[in-house]
Amino acid sequence: MSEALSGSATKYIGKSVRRREDKRLMSGQGRFTDDHQFPGMVFAAFVRSPYAHAVVSEIDSSAARALPGVIGVLTYADIQGKVGDIRPNWVVGNSKVPPHPPLAAGRVRYVGEAVAMVVAQTREIAADAAELVAVGYEALPPVVDAEAALSDTAPQLHDNVPGNRIGVFRLKGGSYEDALKRADRVVSIRLVNQRLIPSPLEPRALCASFDPVDERLTFIVPTQVPHMSRRWLAETLRWPEHRVRIVAPDIGGGFGAKMHFYAEEVLVAFASRHFGLPVSWTETRSENFVATTHGRAHTEYVEAPVTNDGKVLGIRLRSFANLGAYLSNMATGIPTINTVNYITGNYQITSVDAEVNLVTTNTTPVDAYRGAGRPEAAYIIERLMDAVAGELDMDPVELRRRNLVQPDQFPYLPHDGARGKWDSGDYEACLNKATELIGYRRWREEQVALREQGKYIGIGVTCYLELVGMGISPMLEKVGFNRGGWESAHIRVHSDGKVTLFSGSMPQGHGHATSFAQIVAEALQLPMEDIDVVQGDTDRVLAGHGTFNSRSMPVGGSAAYVAAGKILARASRIAAFMLEIPEEDVHYADGHFSSTANPTVIPFSQVARMAYLAHKLPRDFEAGLDERVFYEPAALGAPNGCHAVVVEVDAETGVVTILDYVAVDDVGVMINPMLCHGQMHGGIAQGIGQALFEEAVYDDSGQLLSGSLLDYGFPRIEQIPRMRTGFHVSPAPSNPLGVKGIGEAGCVGAPPAVVAAVCDALKPFGISHLDMPLTPPKVWRAIQESRSAT
Repeated sequence: MSEALSGSATKYIGKSVRRREDKRLMSGQGRFTDDHQFPGMVFAAFVRSPYAHAVVSEIDSSAARALPGVIGVLTYADIQGKVGDIRPNWVVGNSKVPPHPPLAAGRVRYVGEAVAMVVAQTREIAADAAELVAVGYEALPPVVDAEAALSDTAPQLHDNVPGNRIGVFRLKGGSYEDALKRADRVVSIRLVNQRLIPSPLEPRALCASFDPVDERLTFIVPTQVPHMSRRWLAETLRWPEHRVRIVAPDIGGGFGAKMHFYAEEVLVAFASRHFGLPVSWTETRSENFVATTHGRAHTEYVEAPVTNDGKVLGIRLRSFANLGAYLSNMATGIPTINTVNYITGNYQITSVDAEVNLVTTNTTPVDAYRGAGRPEAAYIIERLMDAVAGELDMDPVELRRRNLVQPDQFPYLPHDGARGKWDSGDYEACLNKATELIGYRRWREEQVALREQGKYIGIGVTCYLELVGMGISPMLEKVGFNRGGWESAHIRVHSDGKVTLFSGSMPQGHGHATSFAQIVAEALQLPMEDIDVVQGDTDRVLAGHGTFNSRSMPVGGSAAYVAAGKILARASRIAAFMLEIPEEDVHYADGHFSSTANPTVIPFSQVARMAYLAHKLPRDFEAGLDERVFYEPAALGAPNGCHAVVVEVDAETGVVTILDYVAVDDVGVMINPMLCHGQMHGGIAQGIGQALFEEAVYDDSGQLLSGSLLDYGFPRIEQIPRMRTGFHVSPAPSNPLGVKGIGEAGCVGAPPAVVAAVCDALKPFGISHLDMPLTPPKVWRAIQESRSAT
């Protein structure tokens, strides 16, 4: 093969190609789970517990069953022994796994837990019948706070979880004791990463149809991980996996909440077979608030030994992670592996002493939400760095600059190489560019003058990094993650030269139909319109692990790129036969094969046709032009960046207004810069939501006080600033595309930057830290308390 086969001038990678899926979606032609209709379809509704902790003494469904149009009612007694428990997919260390039946088995442990399922001819009848199911409850004392749940007087939630402690995770790197000896002082801070509710625009929805003749289940579900969902569903139902087809249609947002396995999925599938009818269920928004997994929910105690010249020598963490009533898929891995490994951030902090307590409480289960541990880690280290800067009376940007990992230190092994490796980057370049774009020095000068006028301006500049592109199977096995790390790509060239990519990745608004087509078109040097992308159907896509951990491009995209390379190598062999020349003399460029030894030029489409005609191919050459790849990267990528924010705080109302927002990120090579900017905008908006508005609040009885859109504070469009997003590219050495991943970067960098800016604005009041969300009432009260104290 000539050198031209291994690379060509860029045509598509790096170009801001418009999303090809937008015309369909924006014209109302999208097809979501709730749009699917099977003949004779019936509808499900769930009876949910109004108590956070109670014994279920009786369930009387006679009135519901008597209602015209009701097909039937299921309780635990109907499914006992027929379906298994809901089990987590990531169990870290010796974590205890409490039993989690799909319907409550004599006891409920959080408000919203399903107690019974009603199936009826219409949604309205199902909802009415659910209200007629009479459930007797004997209330038990609940506990909703993780630290309180570990006390000797707390109610015990599960027999196999003594003291409500699921487990304890510890990580040590370097010598923290030596760091204490060398330090001039120790800086401490208590932090709260509050509980969040993911709330995608499309709630969860299910549509199941069991064919009794073929004994096959077709299951429509908006899942980020179709093949994993098939495995979990088949295992829990105890059905053969090959008789379960998962179809993931258009998805109206996932943010991690749609990559988990839920009780409703088991029940709707079971009901379809049990009643012999297709069954549909779409979650109401109020159900979404209590029954879909929540995110974050950590309390952290952090300290750092430092020198007077601003060197941070180590970090100690004592964390309490509220995992909710049961373990969801990845619950134990988020506050441990996904948080602790990154608490030294972008800095040369050589010692770590971390302990995470995993706790069960009477609240909705907690799992991955966009960022899944890395936003928590970035918040820990960046708020600590601001605390250190305040203690030393040092400019926070200068403090960061003194501690940053330098370009010549990559690949960098953090905290004595205890776990993980940062692959590439120039952290100071991102910092310098962000401070320059935001006008850091100018704002510092104006800040003083504005305070004299009664205007309180704050500037926050913070850094972040994360490891993404989860895809190293042996590593996953070591940390208790029951998944492989590879991603699949299957490329089929049709006899007319058109190409279909079947990818195991799964979009939820990412633009995969565009970016994956760009990758394949670039590799094959073909027009992008010749490339189709198929995802989300386990009958069409052989295998896959789906989309999470920003792995679509570094793992799924690389799989497509490698598969395309194999297609081109095979096509080159066919062209050599057709040109009657040695394969190494074949030249390929812009969709045409040629050779200096033969004046004939053969288009790619003609080679594709010959692949299926085969009459000019050797008899031992297998016909067809089709390649499959299971790609696994050599390492994880480390996206990083610097976010800078300027805010104004109204001292009379507590209202925070973001005046400017700059993000400079290194996400490696960008396949489509326009999509990268869009991903940053979305992630930053969610990060601003955590910093200023969002919080899931429970009262002492376990009732969710923020259980509706009236009570849970999403940022409105006028509260999201016009962001300026830019990039500093350091290619990732771990994959052939050089991409690092971008899907979660914005929500990792935004919360500490916004909180830093607000607390900087509040310094004249003697306020150095407030816990998120920094709502107007919270900020106003802090200012009033400060004024009263002085």
